Amino acid sequence: MSVPKTIEIKVSKQQKEILEEISKSRTKASRLVERAKIILLGSEQVSGKEIGERIELSRSRVWVWRKRWSEVQGELEKQEQEGISIKEESKRIEGILNDRARAGCPAKFEVETILKILLVAQEEPEESGRLVSHWTPRELRQEVIKREIVDEISTRSVGRFLKMRVA
Repeated sequence: MSVPKTIEIKVSKQQKEILEEISKSRTKASRLVERAKIILLGSEQVSGKEIGERIELSRSRVWVWRKRWSEVQGELEKQEQEGISIKEESKRIEGILNDRARAGCPAKFEVETILKILLVAQEEPEESGRLVSHWTPRELRQEVIKREIVDEISTRSVGRFLKMRVA
C-alpha cells in the first residue's frame, strides 16, 4: 500500500486559538476534540504517522481530516481577511470538524402521508368503529390501511410518527 502524500496544514493565529479551545474542551464531543488536535499537530508539521500514534488513530484517519482541512483552509483564510467574527469562525470550524451529512435511506413516506396518518390519530377511535379508548400503533396502522392512505406500513413506523413532535 502506498503512503499518501503529506498534506500541508495552515492555521491562522485566530484559528489556532479556536482549535486549542476545542482540543482542551471537556464538554465538546470527543470526536471534535480529536479532530482539532489532528489539525493543530498537522499545522506544526508533525507527520501523520506521529499524529496517529499520539492520538491513537490510524494514519488514514489522520489523513482524512488533514485533507478535509486543506480543502477549506483557503476559504477560511479569505473569510478571516473579510473580517468574520471569532464567534462565527468558531462555528464554521466546528462545522468543518463535524461529520458530514450522510445520504441515508430515502424517506418511504411523504410528509403529506404522515400528516394524514396523524390526522386519523387525532380522531376518536370509536368514530371509526374501533372498540378501543385510544389509538395504539397497531390499531392506527390497520385503520390507515383500511382507509387506503397507505398500501402497507409497519406498526413501528406508525409508532414513530405518533412520537413526532412539531417544533
